[in-house]
Amino acid sequence: MKRIFSGIQPSGTLTLGNYLGAMTHFVDLQEDHESFFCIVDQHAITVPQDKLELRKNILSLAALYVAVGLDPKKATLFIQSEVPAHAQLGWMMQCVSYIGELERMTQFKDKSDGKEAVSSALLTYPPLMAADILLYKTDIVPVGEDQKQHLELTRDLAERFNHKYNDIFTIPEVRIPKQGARIMSLTDPTKKMSKSNPNPKSYISMLDEPNTIRKKIKSAVTDSDPDIFFDVQEKPGISNLLTIHSLCTDKEIPEIVEAYQGKGYGTFKADTAEAVVNKLAPVQARYAELIHSDELHQILDDGAAHAGKIAGSMLQKAERAMGLGRKRK
Repeated sequence: MKRIFSGIQPSGTLTLGNYLGAMTHFVDLQEDHESFFCIVDQHAITVPQDKLELRKNILSLAALYVAVGLDPKKATLFIQSEVPAHAQLGWMMQCVSYIGELERMTQFKDKSDGKEAVSSALLTYPPLMAADILLYKTDIVPVGEDQKQHLELTRDLAERFNHKYNDIFTIPEVRIPKQGARIMSLTDPTKKMSKSNPNPKSYISMLDEPNTIRKKIKSAVTDSDPDIFFDVQEKPGISNLLTIHSLCTDKEIPEIVEAYQGKGYGTFKADTAEAVVNKLAPVQARYAELIHSDELHQILDDGAAHAGKIAGSMLQKAERAMGLGRKRK
């Protein structure tokens, strides 16, 4: 059975884009893969965080992992900082990384652009991400298009380590979902939906109230042409809503387009909003049961213990390969 690893930062409530673009795929993958899903809180602190808000977001993300259908009996769910091997191997991966290749990372350029001072961790984020993946002999990493460059670096670092020291790391395969990987902003459909956007109308939070969802979709940017059809270049707003509608109803886009011919944007938006509300309702109900429960803490305790054993074993192999520590008789 092949291994899957993926992680999400606890830097705010997840969006509909995170759910449809990533988490629904996680649920499918757990059925026939040995799966590890991590809350990467150490990645979150590459930018300033309020400590109380961060702790709240960590538990909220954990509850959402379970609420969307990840089963702790099938997948290992854990918090990155509760498995020390991640930071330890992350440092070792820094030691086989080159400054030039880290400076070429698009996300580093974007997040540091125009700023007088940035955290050095923004530069060394990719080696820690590589450690996250390599600790578990990961075969497949499901990610969005925006993380593809980091995964390519992970593969390079693993191959470099294997060649220089010892052939211990599995070279992971990148898997980008064909549909739904990029749910776009409701206010600017040329950009990805993101929880970091300062305009709350640009995204739908997985925990938004039904009426909030309806208002956001009603005000979503479209165009002056009332015809409904899928064309990302000509009609990015409508195409984005068609993708959302399709993923929330399990209907094919051509079927949806045909159903709304001549009905106008008002009816289409209203029905799309109801599709989103219905899709999120069971997730929100399960979240409410979990968020303040002992069950959630037990899931995370068990996950950290299991992940720690596997990660600790790989860390020891990597340390021995690099010559760290003492040689015992």
